[in-house]
Amino acid sequence: MIPYARQNIDNDDVKAVIDALKSDYLTQGPRVNEFERKAADYCGARYAVALNSGTSALHAACFAAGLKRGDEAITSAISFAASSNCVLYCGARPRFADILEDTVTMDPVSAKKLMNRKTKVIIPVDFAGHPSELEEIRGIAEKCGVTVIEDAAHALGAEYKKTRIGSCLYSDMTILSFHAVKHITTGEGGMVLTNRKDLYDKLIMFRTHGITRDKDKLFDKDRPRWFYEMQFLGFNYRITDMQCALGLSQMGKLDRFVESRRHLADCYRRALSGVKDAVCLAERPYSRSSWHIFPVRLKKNRDRAFDSLAAAGVSANLHYIPIYLHPYYKKMGYGKGLCPASESYYKEALTLPLYPGMSEEDVKTVVGAIKAVMGNT
Repeated sequence: MIPYARQNIDNDDVKAVIDALKSDYLTQGPRVNEFERKAADYCGARYAVALNSGTSALHAACFAAGLKRGDEAITSAISFAASSNCVLYCGARPRFADILEDTVTMDPVSAKKLMNRKTKVIIPVDFAGHPSELEEIRGIAEKCGVTVIEDAAHALGAEYKKTRIGSCLYSDMTILSFHAVKHITTGEGGMVLTNRKDLYDKLIMFRTHGITRDKDKLFDKDRPRWFYEMQFLGFNYRITDMQCALGLSQMGKLDRFVESRRHLADCYRRALSGVKDAVCLAERPYSRSSWHIFPVRLKKNRDRAFDSLAAAGVSANLHYIPIYLHPYYKKMGYGKGLCPASESYYKEALTLPLYPGMSEEDVKTVVGAIKAVMGNT
């Protein structure tokens, strides 16, 4: 069986976790800060806050941005539900921008049309590892006084206009995910990167119940050293030292993982170039995708291709159903026809296996199963 994705764990990773298990700290210890610093330095950001999932990172970022009931936030229709659910967690209402046909990232023109006085946040999604049109989106947001939260759960190791994703050059905050199938993993985990100290301070408190022990931040400053205050309703979104030990070990392999993904993506594109009605995602000349996944658009026989892959021992997937077409969102009043390009993509999309450790022979097996259904040009 060729899985659609899998983690890449070696003996160094195992040793790092074992060392953490034998240390004085299993959680809230020094490895959390070390992991945050290493990720921030790699991406070029000033601050990083590690959390227990990418979803927690999105929620924390929306909270830090001040999103609240009565507000609206714009995100992409094609993404995992977390990109929109984080808006609901804050009591605000999500609005869905359509996608660009070639990269399946947010269409800035569509997003601009949704802007109004209620819009407080925009969440562009770096789909499949390809950066969004960040400079254009940033320009729209600045004119409207809107906070940009870049959802880069797919894009660690990617670059946009010679800047690493996560630098927050074009965003107020950028979130990462360290789920098992992402570029590096902590099992489950996430992170918010930012260059703003005010946002960093909110994020740090939010992941620990809204509590602070920092004497400079206490409302009641004439207190002993052991004193602490809960100043707002936060959550327990802390990540463990064991997870961060794994993350630290994986960070040393990140560039190699990304190059492996890029090589396999090139293999796919060459192999599929002769398959009629199979269209690969584009890579803009000023962007460098880190290829978290490899979606292909099949203009016919998508479901038959899925079955053909399964029969060949290949596990495919689909990223994604437009968020607003899920039953929960339909109950909120969203419905078909909202984002035509997203719905067209959904009818044709199929995600092919892609992960470090996958071989060129595996790619040939996958493409062979597609050709059996689609035929050649």
